[in-house]
Amino acid sequence: MAPNETDDTTTAGEVEEPRAGRRRAARYIVPVTVMGVAAATIGLVPALADSGDPDLPDITAAQLIEKIAQSDVERLSGTVKITTDLGLPDLGGLESGLLSGAAGGEDGEGGSSADPSGRLTELASGTHTLRVAADGPDRQKLSLLENAAEYSLIHNGKDVWGYDSASNEVYHATVDEADTKERSAQRPPATPKDFAEEALKAVDDTTSVKVDGTAQVAGRDAYRLVVEPKQSGCTVGAISIAVDHETGMPLKFTLTPAGGGSAVVDVGFTKVSFDRPDASTFRFTPPKGAKVTEDTEQDRAHGGFGGKPERGPKSEEDLAKGLDGLRMLGEGWNTVATFDTGTGAGLPTEEAGGDLGGFLGSLGDQVKGDFGKGTVFSTRLVNALITEDGTVYVGTVTKDALVKAAEAGK
Repeated sequence: MAPNETDDTTTAGEVEEPRAGRRRAARYIVPVTVMGVAAATIGLVPALADSGDPDLPDITAAQLIEKIAQSDVERLSGTVKITTDLGLPDLGGLESGLLSGAAGGEDGEGGSSADPSGRLTELASGTHTLRVAADGPDRQKLSLLENAAEYSLIHNGKDVWGYDSASNEVYHATVDEADTKERSAQRPPATPKDFAEEALKAVDDTTSVKVDGTAQVAGRDAYRLVVEPKQSGCTVGAISIAVDHETGMPLKFTLTPAGGGSAVVDVGFTKVSFDRPDASTFRFTPPKGAKVTEDTEQDRAHGGFGGKPERGPKSEEDLAKGLDGLRMLGEGWNTVATFDTGTGAGLPTEEAGGDLGGFLGSLGDQVKGDFGKGTVFSTRLVNALITEDGTVYVGTVTKDALVKAAEAGK
């Protein structure tokens, strides 16, 4: 019988629990920015299936999580559609500028439009279509399809190429095995598997996990795994992962927040094949007349794509090294990260900051409590509070829960 609805619910006690620091920190390293603070999670949309639900053998949530963990797909090709709608204000490019700046993009003077350090942050906003291909750890290709143009990032052995067809610019770097693993750990998530791995790190005793029927995604039979916070005050509604019946690979990953409405993040394959891609897929020669930017020692010193970047945060301790006095308040999905900006002052007031202070104040809600005064900046998923003394509180919690966390943290 197909598990159209199961009562099987599992928590962290029934699956192998990751290190607490890594699990809690995982909520803050997906590339979505709120005033320069990155954070995101994924959730559920009702219409996951793209055709009739297939009849598959029963499976428990713990077994399905294990199936994902044991998935060893290394060869594939396909098309991925990704939509992100955080509900940030439409400020004529400010949103994309914040995202690019937070990721260290170099679209400004002296940069290359083919440099991948900034281009992939575009996935954090709007709807995009990607073509993806992989043949083991040494050959991958990701192409971002745009209006009458295409941006491609190609890894083939020691060579990494970025190509922007709109500007006819090329970015080239060489990497060794250590560089490749490091960069792979830091690149923004772009496929359902990427998002699923991050989300499953967040599973703990405050989480309900169950198998909720089956689906067909990109013509393949899949199980539907649903992850839901048990706590109130969280902005995350639920997480739904469509897991390929044969390979255990996540095929679709979508989100609606606790407040309802359209998906905050919806990413899934529309076409997929697990056959080996043709070797020509990963070959690249700069087109005639293209401007080629080679990776340099200066790029390496600043953690450029071809260099050896500083390690991405993998634990609360690692995060604390890059932020002044990082602490985690609360537990589970209601965890709030807090740190000092190091300036000793929060956002400029309208009186002190003139037009800038008034503009920034108009984007947020003024609040006060035992912590003093501050401004809350909200998206459909992540809320951030910046107090008048320069302390930041951020989490996937409601505004009221964030204010309470700030009061308790003082």
